[in-house]
Amino acid sequence: MKLEPGQQVYVQSFKHDGSLHRTWSKGTIIEETDERIVLVTYKAWVIESDGRKWYTREPAVCFLYKHEWYNVISMLRKAGVYYYCNLASPSLFDGEAVKNIDYDLDLKVFPDGHYDILDRDEFDEHQVIMDYGDDVIQIVEHSLSNLIAMVDLKKSPFNSEEIHRYYQRYLDLSQKRKR
Repeated sequence: MKLEPGQQVYVQSFKHDGSLHRTWSKGTIIEETDERIVLVTYKAWVIESDGRKWYTREPAVCFLYKHEWYNVISMLRKAGVYYYCNLASPSLFDGEAVKNIDYDLDLKVFPDGHYDILDRDEFDEHQVIMDYGDDVIQIVEHSLSNLIAMVDLKKSPFNSEEIHRYYQRYLDLSQKRKR
């Protein structure tokens, strides 16, 4: 099933053991290619696995890759574009939601290009608790290295001009829906 620009979808992230990790009540499709789904979340409810709910107050252009073991959430803030990268299985749309499996490690990238690797302890702990196979561990570590190289080279989607172009497309689609 092909996703169409302007279509709203539900987004679900699971853990390796099949438990629900996090959900987004809606994301607006901007584009779908063979490589990725690009959507915008804005004013969407997010529900965490522990039941906490929060509302997205800033727009985020999200890149959910179909063949890569990560996704990238680009948050548009007054101070610039911040990127939150989740090491996760490739994403797929199954007719119900865009889904992936979260593998704990995260990369937070600041507008000036510096970054922090987050949740290494959680990744190490879950390797044992959830029995990540050696292949999964190697893929996640390799994907983290690839992400860092992309940040250093400012490769897509780590380019604020690209993020603003996608956000403008979202605004244009929103205007069309209101007519």
